[in-house]
Amino acid sequence: MADTGRAVVATALGGPEVLRVVEAQVAPPGPGEVQVRVHAAGVNPWDWKSYAPGSGGHPPVRLGLEVAGVVQAVGTGVRWYSPGDEVLAWPVTGGYADVVTAPQGVVVRRPDGLDVVRAAGLLAAGVTAAHAVDATGVDDEDVVLVHGASGGVGRMAVQLAVLRGARVIATASPAWHDCLRRLGAEPVAYGTGLLERVRDLEPVLGRVTVAIDAVGTPEALDTSVALVADRRRVATLVALDRAAGLGVLALGHGAGADPGHDVREAARSQLTALAADGALDVLVTGTYALEQAAAAHARSREGHTGGKLVLLTR
Repeated sequence: MADTGRAVVATALGGPEVLRVVEAQVAPPGPGEVQVRVHAAGVNPWDWKSYAPGSGGHPPVRLGLEVAGVVQAVGTGVRWYSPGDEVLAWPVTGGYADVVTAPQGVVVRRPDGLDVVRAAGLLAAGVTAAHAVDATGVDDEDVVLVHGASGGVGRMAVQLAVLRGARVIATASPAWHDCLRRLGAEPVAYGTGLLERVRDLEPVLGRVTVAIDAVGTPEALDTSVALVADRRRVATLVALDRAAGLGVLALGHGAGADPGHDVREAARSQLTALAADGALDVLVTGTYALEQAAAAHARSREGHTGGKLVLLTR
């Protein structure tokens, strides 16, 4: 007989008010699957977008793409994990729960140097940023402009570009400028006059050769294509509908975008090692109990969280 556990479900299309914590059946893992007792689950914009009006979602919708916890059971054919292993996983289905089951290929061991809360906020943003940095070919001769640098993906992109030896210009509100300087970037405020502010930095840092758009505003892409000579080194993770017309890279899971499966798969273990060593900082700006998922989504929808929000199951 299957066990039961708590799970967060969107019972209808709408806003955070449609979220409920329900009792859900927990079936044994199938072949090649790992069952994880969830201790923390990362909150991502896709979670609340999946049940928004017009999303095409079909309630009830189980939520949660990334988790950290402990393996409690494995299916046949699983060679890499055993009950008791500390792990993190992305992407999963229904990670806002006491227990989640996922293919072993999306699971990574959690090193001692990476605590469970930061682990739950690492992979979704991290692999997306890693894909952008890889696709644009960032190296130590580049000057990289990162739009939306205070957000989860942008902040990761800043750090990964710095680790490759690049000089980085990071757009964010002034409240986040000191934080971005500590990460090795030169911050600039977004908004009217952005192009001129970035050009003012070029005599010191050099000409911008790469741009990564993690915010999706017209300003971000217009500034990027005005600055970067080779449009194949401009990437957007958000404004996918404009990418083809501008001749820039569209990255992600939208229509016509490069999903970057191989890069993202390889990045899981690399990011985990960097975060455990302290080379990659995962900033968690809010934690919530599982029953407070609606409050977490309300805050996420407001934007400007400046880091990751994480749900805790214990």
